[in-house]
Amino acid sequence: MTLWREIREAVKGLYSLAVGMKITGKEFAKPWITTRYPWKTVDNLSTYFGHVELVPGAEDPGETSCIACGICAKNCPSSAITVKAAPSVEEPAAEGEKKKKARKKPGVFLVDFSLCSLCGQCVEGCPQDALRFSRHVYWAVMDRKNLTVDLLDRLAKAGGAKAGGNAGLPDA
Repeated sequence: MTLWREIREAVKGLYSLAVGMKITGKEFAKPWITTRYPWKTVDNLSTYFGHVELVPGAEDPGETSCIACGICAKNCPSSAITVKAAPSVEEPAAEGEKKKKARKKPGVFLVDFSLCSLCGQCVEGCPQDALRFSRHVYWAVMDRKNLTVDLLDRLAKAGGAKAGGNAGLPDA
């Protein structure tokens, strides 16, 4: 009885192997959908979600619409974001006008990309839509210390540079 049981188990195993090899063979014959970087460049960036960046303002591309509320930092599950408000400077009101309340701006906006999991909680939770995912594919660094990025500094550099360049990206 045990000999027939062993033979039956061996036949079941061979059948299972044949089914698995059939599936593997079908997938092996299909064309690749993965880009083999660096041999081929990425051309479809519409579905790519890169690192988080600040959205440039409509009036001044070197400024952001962020109000330093800190919701992005609170929503971040890995505590990768540090936001501190800049001291507010009230502009003097003209004669006969009420004093305008100064809009809060971030003084410090740091993201530690060694901790960031690109989950998007910061982007979804931002009430001002001041954060977005970058479409920059080729950002790489050689030292872990360079993964902590000041997004305000990056935005200011990108706003002052010509459009279409890689301005504002950390040096690799």
